Amino acid sequence: MTATSSSTQESLSVGPLEIVPDEHLARASGQALTLSIRELLLLTELARRVDRIVSRDELFRLVWGREMRAGDRSVDVYVRKLRVKLEAALPGWLFIHTHFGFGYRLAAQRRASGARSTTLE
Repeated sequence: MTATSSSTQESLSVGPLEIVPDEHLARASGQALTLSIRELLLLTELARRVDRIVSRDELFRLVWGREMRAGDRSVDVYVRKLRVKLEAALPGWLFIHTHFGFGYRLAAQRRASGARSTTLE
């Protein structure tokens, strides 16, 4: 991951994925992704913590700006939406990894050739 944020805008790179939060833009191998605001915010917060496990509670606070209520599945729903879009744009890559009981981790990982998609919740 590389981050650039001097007097210029912040740019986050994770493998072939680039996120430019100030421009509300994410690119997959140079092609702009169509993401909702929440999807982009979630991806940005994960990219700012690349290769670290981030709890669902922390992600909810960062993206929704408030405490998560018991039973709320919003983070899981948006992670699923993001996974689908990232897989469509970059089928040879895995990005969002689930750590059951802990949270999610963003890390670019090449998919083994011939491996099927295993989207986990």
